[in-house]
Amino acid sequence: MPAPQPSPAAVSIEPIVTLQSHILQQQAVSPEATGTLSWILSALSISTKVIAAKVRGARLQDVLGTAGTDNVQGENQQKLDVIANEVLLRVLGGRDGVAIVASEENEEPVILRDDPAAERRYCVLFDPLDGSSNLDVCGGVGTIFSILRHDRRARDAQASLLQPGARQVAAGYVLYGSSTVFVLTVGRGVDMFVLDPAAGAFMLVERGLRTPTTCRSYSVNEGNRRTFPEGYQRYLDWAQEQGYSSRYVGSMVADVHRILLKGGVFMYPPTRKAPQGKLRLMYEANPMAMLIEQAGGKAIAAPGRRILEIQPGDIHERTPVVLGSAGEVDQVAAHLG
Repeated sequence: MPAPQPSPAAVSIEPIVTLQSHILQQQAVSPEATGTLSWILSALSISTKVIAAKVRGARLQDVLGTAGTDNVQGENQQKLDVIANEVLLRVLGGRDGVAIVASEENEEPVILRDDPAAERRYCVLFDPLDGSSNLDVCGGVGTIFSILRHDRRARDAQASLLQPGARQVAAGYVLYGSSTVFVLTVGRGVDMFVLDPAAGAFMLVERGLRTPTTCRSYSVNEGNRRTFPEGYQRYLDWAQEQGYSSRYVGSMVADVHRILLKGGVFMYPPTRKAPQGKLRLMYEANPMAMLIEQAGGKAIAAPGRRILEIQPGDIHERTPVVLGSAGEVDQVAAHLG
């Protein structure tokens, strides 16, 4: 009688998870989910694939350089700023669950739907192409987005948008670099996806990202150092004495992405030219603060002032920003006093 053969060893197969299937999985475990938010995230995925293709072909399609116009911030618009803004507005405009969209590039929010009988709709705010001045030198750029619940009781569109960052339902960014990376939180940790050009889909590559508690590096535009408040200058003196490294790309998405993965601290202090800070609370600081906090870090505007607790007074309000590894943000706060 032949000897019994050993049973084959169990094979562990790692499933392939796309952004779309991940969103549906999240929806399935959320009792109050209606699918509306999933459709909005899907629209952002489609929009950013289109923008990624435009960025890759920018030199070939002659869409580099300035558009010859200024945005509401008084900043010179790049051609791709205008294109990315248009793509997001048009794709989000086709989603029934979007009540209001607001862009860093536009003075006023766009009311898409204002039906008082609608049970749940959302407001989407975005910076369509952060760091667009880097495009001419093939530097990293990105899209930042924030999603809020639409307040139907608000007197107008601006009032519905003026909610503290702690009320964000979801936030994220897409980095257009050597690969196209989609980083997302819906308030249950931070997940990272990378666009597979062959499949045309964002693939999950990391669940539950956690930024390191400490890392001896900082990211700030030191060209403005002499105009920083004294506390920031004290911190920089201390950090350099401690052997910290300086890492600064000039695109918030690229700088924060590095800190999310590697640790460190990102700073955009007040300056004499911009005493309230330069970064926009609603379009940049709030979504990045939510991501960093969900990954275990900290995000403050000043010692004792958490970014996500700021009550905005205007949709284009600016704020100082210090965010990143919890231990490194604490070091900056200690020097600011």
